Amino acid sequence: MDDQEPRPVTALALMPEAPLSERTETYFAKCVEKLGLVPNVLRAYAFDEAKLDAFSTFYNELMLAPGELSKLDREIIAVVVSAINHCHYCLTAHGASVRQLSGDPGFGEAVAQNWRAAGLDAQRTAMLDFVVKLTERPDTIVEADRQALRDAGYSDRAIFDIASVAAFFAMSNRVAAATDMRPNAEYHSMAR
Repeated sequence: MDDQEPRPVTALALMPEAPLSERTETYFAKCVEKLGLVPNVLRAYAFDEAKLDAFSTFYNELMLAPGELSKLDREIIAVVVSAINHCHYCLTAHGASVRQLSGDPGFGEAVAQNWRAAGLDAQRTAMLDFVVKLTERPDTIVEADRQALRDAGYSDRAIFDIASVAAFFAMSNRVAAATDMRPNAEYHSMAR
C-alpha cells in the first residue's frame, strides 16, 4: 500500500480558491508540532477558511478549554457518539485520543466497541447514558435525565458541556459520512 498514490481527504473535489493564509499555515504547522500531523478534518475544511475557522474555534472551545469535564471525558463522549453514528473518521481519530489520554489501549478499544464493557465508574456511566439518549432520541430528553446527571455530580454547566460535545460530534459525524472523510493513517497505530 505504501507505493500507492495518497488517497484524497474526502470524496469531494474541494480545493481552496486561493493559497492558504499565513494564519492557517501557522495553525497547520502548530498541529504538526503538537500532533505530528495535520488532522484530515482540518484539511477537509481548508477549501473555505471561514468554515475552517468556525469549525476549529468551536472544536477548540469544546475540547480544549478549561472546564469541569476532563479532556478524556470529552474524548470519550466523541467516541461514543461516533460509535452510535458509525463514523469511521471520528472513531479512528478520537479512539486514538482515548487510548493516548487513558494510557490504556484496551480501555480505548472497549469505549469504541462497547462502552458498557469498559468498566466505567457510575459518574461516567450516567454521562454516557445521557449522551446515548441525546444522540439516539433527543426528543425524549426530560428533566429527569438532567437530574440524573446532577445526582451523579455534574453541575448545570457540565451538563451543557456534555450536550455541546455530543451535539458537535453528531454534526461532525454527518459531515464526515457525507463527504467520505478519511482519517489520517497515523491514527491507526497511535497509543497501541
